[in-house]
Amino acid sequence: MAETINIDNVKSQMRKGILEYCVLLILSKGDSYAPQIIQELKEANMNVVEGTLYPILTRQKNQGLLAYRWEESPQGPPRKYYSMTDKGRQALAELDAVWSEMNEQILTIKNIEQ
Repeated sequence: MAETINIDNVKSQMRKGILEYCVLLILSKGDSYAPQIIQELKEANMNVVEGTLYPILTRQKNQGLLAYRWEESPQGPPRKYYSMTDKGRQALAELDAVWSEMNEQILTIKNIEQ
């Protein structure tokens, strides 16, 4: 008996694969803190929780793609604001190129004229 594809699993894997790219895209527009990044992802219908975002931010910081600073908040504790480094901007440019190439490949496979 043939197995059926688990669409939810495939969708989840695809989304995980592009989350790092999406985080860099958001931060390319300006410095931000985690809850604000999550809100922007939700506005794009990408529901992400803190437990998913924080490891990405930590990994990107450890790779030298992001820097952070603490800022006082008008309400509550200080906020950790993330910003892109030059290395992060370079990585984003490379990911932009990869995304464009993959998009073209998929459109070619689907046999859609651009």
